[in-house]
Amino acid sequence: MDRYDIRGGGLTLARAAQYLNPGVVLAVVDPTVGTDRRPIAVEVGDGSSVLVGPDNGLLAPAVGLVGGATRVVELRNELYRLGGTACTFDGRDIFGPAVGHLALGVPLTELGPEVEPAGLVPGIVANAAVHPDRVEAEVLWVDHYGNAQLNVDPQDLAHLGDSLVLRAGDERRTVRPAGTYATIGSGEVGLVVDSYGLVSLAQDRRNCAAELSLEAGSAVTLSHLGDSAGAGGAGTVTVRLGGGGGGSV
Repeated sequence: MDRYDIRGGGLTLARAAQYLNPGVVLAVVDPTVGTDRRPIAVEVGDGSSVLVGPDNGLLAPAVGLVGGATRVVELRNELYRLGGTACTFDGRDIFGPAVGHLALGVPLTELGPEVEPAGLVPGIVANAAVHPDRVEAEVLWVDHYGNAQLNVDPQDLAHLGDSLVLRAGDERRTVRPAGTYATIGSGEVGLVVDSYGLVSLAQDRRNCAAELSLEAGSAVTLSHLGDSAGAGGAGTVTVRLGGGGGGSV
């Protein structure tokens, strides 16, 4: 993940959210540090946890995943910040102190004024568009194995049947549901349910994203084979749909 990648940081936090114990969580990916973007603390779970970080979309995916914000404050109270004139290290001067004080029991509302949760910057993550004959998706993440995670839940594909067509850039390939990583044959591409419950394009011990020229943000379409004449031919590859297996995201 690029060190300035707010979108990637938000997805990382969202992936971790379901495994975190109740408490205070600090997250900082902040390329616009020192500007007018707000430093915030977001209460979730009716007070069971607080997420602290910049209001730039970083926290939004995790907040949405756990049911939304119950309260939000802007971190303005100078009593709970480090002093000094620096404006390029808010992780140290604003976010870190806020986390420490919250962990010691300082009430959330002592850290600054409440703001409307609806006014927070949304996450930079698109939802898949599910149509009767196709699903228009986006690559959320490419891991170090080369698996390309899509913003697609397995149920989003259930209505398309067992024979699909994958379109990714200039690639157009026939795909079919099947097994797990280990059951993907040599030269085949697998459509695997990964460890986060989302659908990923993968190959067995090969870099699928490189083969299909995919990166985070790439658009792909999965459509019903019967509505995609001419999808077969020399570019045809079986895609296997399944769960679990080695090399997961």
